[in-house]
Amino acid sequence: MSQGIVTASYIGATVLFILALGGLSNQETARRGNMYGIIGMSLALIATMSGVTGNWPVLIITLLVGASIGLMLAKKVQMTEMPELVAILHSLVGMAAVLVGYANFMGSHGDLGGAELTIHNIETYLGILIGAITFSGSVIAFGKLSGKIGGNPMLLPARHWLNLILLIVTIVLCKMFVEQAAEGHGGGMLPLLIMTGIALLFGIHMVMAIGGADMPVVVSMLNSYSGWAASATGFMLNNDLLIVTGALVGSSGAILSYIMCRAMNRKFLSVIAGGFGTTSGSSSAGPVEEQGEVVAMEASEVAELLSEAKEVMIIPGYGMAVAQAQHTVNEITKALKAKKINVRFGIHPVAGRMPGHMNVLLAEAKVPYDIVFEMDEINDDFPDIDVSVIIGANDIVNPSAQTDPDSPIAGMPVMECWKGKTTVVLKRGMATGYAGVQNPLFFKENTRMLFGDAKKSLDEVLKGLR
Repeated sequence: MSQGIVTASYIGATVLFILALGGLSNQETARRGNMYGIIGMSLALIATMSGVTGNWPVLIITLLVGASIGLMLAKKVQMTEMPELVAILHSLVGMAAVLVGYANFMGSHGDLGGAELTIHNIETYLGILIGAITFSGSVIAFGKLSGKIGGNPMLLPARHWLNLILLIVTIVLCKMFVEQAAEGHGGGMLPLLIMTGIALLFGIHMVMAIGGADMPVVVSMLNSYSGWAASATGFMLNNDLLIVTGALVGSSGAILSYIMCRAMNRKFLSVIAGGFGTTSGSSSAGPVEEQGEVVAMEASEVAELLSEAKEVMIIPGYGMAVAQAQHTVNEITKALKAKKINVRFGIHPVAGRMPGHMNVLLAEAKVPYDIVFEMDEINDDFPDIDVSVIIGANDIVNPSAQTDPDSPIAGMPVMECWKGKTTVVLKRGMATGYAGVQNPLFFKENTRMLFGDAKKSLDEVLKGLR
């Protein structure tokens, strides 16, 4: 394939990737956007493979292995496990950037010299740096999302000074690497190895210091990092498509992180600095007995309450994902709509463990798009709601965000379900949410608790509705 055709293919793939991002911004066009992305990636792969002059057996075997792993994951991984999958896939992008960076550094660059060689070495250094941070940070994020690592932040003494020192050291090492690499004969390997170790430690420390309530922002942030790592790899390999594609992913991830931070009334730098989600110093995290008493209900009573309502709001959270109750929720929605009851879904921007987590689960259960609303669209409607059903959510419906200035979630916009006539909360027990904060909502006079596994409880509610 001629270079002109390859360039045209790259341009076409870039356009398709942009169309994919546009399509994925809306639920109704997401399937079309996904198809654009598949076609664009296929075109990019074919164009890139056409430029390979040797090692075809290795390339084909590698492609088959990668495709087999992808197909296996797509078939085996549940939709409820998507946050963990996304996090671990980000780690693979970071690892690829590191490996490509080292391979590129150890290759021959006899045709480069002077300023060109310096720029190339800086590109290699930055690619490995960003890739290493992305890799280790994504692995820790996977551990937190899967429950293998606790959600509370690890706050080391003088952690901000530690981060600053690590940053200064990496800058000094970059200068040493560029100077030694310019001399040739394998120079620069030692500072590059030291920087890689520091970057891995920095990625671990950065994500470990971030609390559980900020995990959706972390996933989005790591998505951005993986894009910049890919873009840096594109500069190393002089591949225009990889540069543009990485920049698209990096910039869109950064914008999404900003939007989510704004939705949480948080500053992006404060999220990266860590410390959100602690329980110390919060009056809202006191013992349960100081809050009051909860009123429990049976599933049959909840079914009766829903049958008598005219306006119902369902607010899903991570508990719905864990119980895999989204299909039962859809069946309940159908049963209520058959009774001429208006049912809507309220989605908080950070509900779940990754951006759009609840939207993905509801789409999988085939809940109609037109009854799913974002928090800003429906928060003013709660005074007219007869019954709000909270399924495994905690922090996103916590009134202390508005009433307790000492709460770790103070200032975070929340779903104001307590303003409705009755709120029904489905939980396994009285444990705090991912942010480790007690929820005064559970003790309000118009709140009722339905304890137990969300799917089993909802199955009983569904029986009562039929």
